[in-house]
Amino acid sequence: MLDGIVWVFSHILGGFANIAIALTHPSLWLDWSNKEAIMRVVYYGGSVEFFFAVFDLFLLLTIAVVVNRRFGWATVRVMEGFGNIVGRTFAWAGLIMVLQQIIIVFIQRVFARADMAFGFGIPLQYDISWWGEELKLYNAIIICLCLSYTFVQGGHVRVDLVYSAVSFRAKRVIDMVGCMLFMVPMAVVIWMYGWYFMWRHLIVPKPSASDTLDRLLMKSKALKWNVERIGFSPNGFDHYYIFKVLLCLLAAMIFIHAFTFLYRSYLEFVEGEESAGKYLDKDTLGEGEEAYEGTH
Repeated sequence: MLDGIVWVFSHILGGFANIAIALTHPSLWLDWSNKEAIMRVVYYGGSVEFFFAVFDLFLLLTIAVVVNRRFGWATVRVMEGFGNIVGRTFAWAGLIMVLQQIIIVFIQRVFARADMAFGFGIPLQYDISWWGEELKLYNAIIICLCLSYTFVQGGHVRVDLVYSAVSFRAKRVIDMVGCMLFMVPMAVVIWMYGWYFMWRHLIVPKPSASDTLDRLLMKSKALKWNVERIGFSPNGFDHYYIFKVLLCLLAAMIFIHAFTFLYRSYLEFVEGEESAGKYLDKDTLGEGEEAYEGTH
């Protein structure tokens, strides 16, 4: 038990040292003309050191939110605004997906063509099956990048067993505990698996989560980009590596919004019921349509 506590606090302190090294020696990880720099990004991106560096940043931010409520609300507004901007932007993928599906059906059934081309000069031309399989990418974009936006808007489905029956401050406590016990650990697990899963489809030799930094630096001598473009069918969509990137972005969005919701819940707990929904930027369908706006 004591060893575990010492390990945690030593890594918290080490996280600040690693942040300082990363900021004062950017060429060690930003100079991608050096293959060793790429391997350092691969190693540290899924490492304990990276986790505690990020943890330290949010620890400092949390302390600032607790100390200064005005700064706390500004932080919540910025972080929720980030989720809203990303979500509102990439939600248009849903419209693109519908329009593309209509075009596919029209081209395939009316003109009986086996391919589609878009653009001028050198058009983007692929088989119909390629465009059909690409529709899954739009689904993935909506799920991964609109997750925080949907949470802010209150659009996620909730299974309410005791939440509605407890007091306002008890609800905020449940929200804070839920953030720390469910959202953050889930985001960390997705990131840990997704990070190396992504890089194994981008470079060779393929990195492994069990590789040490020294081993990865040795592998860097033979490193080269090898973005896998293997489809499920001969003429099908062949950019599935994008899904691996989206998986990591999903984990990052969940992690960021977990702390956003933690800060909002804490501030509403401290200020009381009159602060419920304070500065919340929610979409509206207009007057009289409140019943259809999110979950209530």
